[in-house]
Amino acid sequence: MVIGYLELDIHFPHSRSLKDKRKELASLKDRIRQKHNVALAELDFQDTWQRTKIGVVTVNSQQSIVEQVLARIRADVFENVNGELLGSHIQFF
Repeated sequence: MVIGYLELDIHFPHSRSLKDKRKELASLKDRIRQKHNVALAELDFQDTWQRTKIGVVTVNSQQSIVEQVLARIRADVFENVNGELLGSHIQFF
């Protein structure tokens, strides 16, 4: 069994309040969950208006499948987020 972990650091430059950020973040999280069937949570910057850190986890018996899923999520966020992807990191356990 392979556990894949993707960490995404995102900046929302147009967010002017926590409410704006949480709206954008909820939309992003819902889209990722529905499209990729993974678990995710906000890990850091909960009280910061324009920044967030998200952790995404998926499990499979084959590492290549886990790698593909996490790479697709990273590409999807990079192309579709209403902000800027500052960084990402993938780990396997």
